[in-house]
Amino acid sequence: MFKILVSDKLAEQGLEILEKEPQFEVDYKPGMSKEELMEIIGNYDAIVIRSATKLPREVLEKANKLKAIGRAGIGVDNVDIDAATEKGIVVMNTPHGNTITTAEHTIAMMMSLTRNIPQATASMKSGKWEKSKFMGTEIFNKTLGILGLGNIGTIVADRARGLKMKVIGYDPYISEETALKKGIKLVSFDELLAESDFITIHTPLTNSTKNLINKDTIAKMKDGVRIICCARGGIVNEDDLAEALQSGKVKGAALDVFAKEPPDFDHPLFKCDNFICTPHLGASTKEAQINVAIAIAEQMIDFLTKGIIRNAINVPSVSAEILKNLSPYITLGEKLGAFITQMCADKCGFTDVFIDYYGQIAKYDVTPITLSILKGLLTPMLGDNVNFVNAQYIARDRGIKLHESKSEAEKNYSSSIVVSTISNGSKIKIEGTVFGKEEIRLVGINDFRVEAEPKGHLILIHNYDKPGVIGNIGTLLGKHNINIGNMQFGRESKGGMAISLLEVDEKITPEILEEIKKLPNIVNAQLIEL
Repeated sequence: MFKILVSDKLAEQGLEILEKEPQFEVDYKPGMSKEELMEIIGNYDAIVIRSATKLPREVLEKANKLKAIGRAGIGVDNVDIDAATEKGIVVMNTPHGNTITTAEHTIAMMMSLTRNIPQATASMKSGKWEKSKFMGTEIFNKTLGILGLGNIGTIVADRARGLKMKVIGYDPYISEETALKKGIKLVSFDELLAESDFITIHTPLTNSTKNLINKDTIAKMKDGVRIICCARGGIVNEDDLAEALQSGKVKGAALDVFAKEPPDFDHPLFKCDNFICTPHLGASTKEAQINVAIAIAEQMIDFLTKGIIRNAINVPSVSAEILKNLSPYITLGEKLGAFITQMCADKCGFTDVFIDYYGQIAKYDVTPITLSILKGLLTPMLGDNVNFVNAQYIARDRGIKLHESKSEAEKNYSSSIVVSTISNGSKIKIEGTVFGKEEIRLVGINDFRVEAEPKGHLILIHNYDKPGVIGNIGTLLGKHNINIGNMQFGRESKGGMAISLLEVDEKITPEILEEIKKLPNIVNAQLIEL
């Protein structure tokens, strides 16, 4: 028998599936406090959650029997994934259960925004007839810019084309050819900002998308633009949006999500007449709640009774024996993928990914490692929508061609993995290996040799090999009270091009990064978060 805890409200249809499974003993206890959860979680083999239950490290440390966490929905930012992985707990989500619902909510928000429906309703309910006050705008023939062309963004594009809008999109993980097949003209980020009459956001909250819409990006938009976000709170800087609404730069905005939920209702946004909002209703339809509840119930049964893993965030679907041998390389692969994709952050549209295995590792079935590399490549932009199960499908759907080769001949180490990408004709290459049994290392960046542990807050700097470069970087970071934990250097030749890879104890702000770029002999600097 397996003991299952359902700690959040779950649609009756999903609960029934769990309760009918003969090998399950199900306890339905939504609304528990953190302290109550810590007291009982050690009794359970699995837990089913939604967004209300928080599973930080201190809670998971009490979960000594727990084998699986099932999230009925997409986002798993309420789960400490690293802590779960360390304890061997599989974390699963349901990435496709609410795509239609969220896309439809986006269209509803856009229509409400352009025709002032919430404001007009409030006016009439207060006994007024202010017809001339609520002059609207047609969406016919207007340009809709979509940030993020995954499942939801693609559905929004389809609905918008039906409304006869012009649809453009930005997504660094999709090819131009694939975007055109979806009926979307692929453009650069700055082009989308400049050309769109409406901008809708469909990316997860990641290091690269946090505060993506801010005073600087808003300044690049058309005067009178309208902004919609039903994705994740924190992507839109709410202070900067309020200021733009007040100035008239942004004609109107509609948010379903907020950086803090519930938000501070004294915030200036809520004083703007041209701002409309809903309390995180994107996935709140009866159909979506049923879909995700049924999906997670079936996934939980498959895992616990048959050993089948579906939609896992933190582990590929392989046997325990193979996983033990490949585990450090799977971790390495995901880090290499995340590293190289952040190196390409300023380029639009991967077209090809090359993965070359050398030495002893080439003797194995490397499929789990390949999947981990693809997951790492896609996660910085797509977040929790990507897992070990769907990474290859998502890459194929976005027109990314995968090329894999294996050679038992040793290249530079007994086993090594080389990952290369082509984006807009530009090729980037990195190499990694495992020292001993589990010490993963980044050992090559393009033609530069390095030896660094791929973790934490990293700054990758391309510079000329001149005296004083390293000292200037250290002085600048010291001025901002940022400690350097590790530094690696590589150069082509004396006085030529070089790279510096710094691991720092604090996350670098965009402002500090710009200061680094302005130092003498610095060609470029990038933030890498692993």
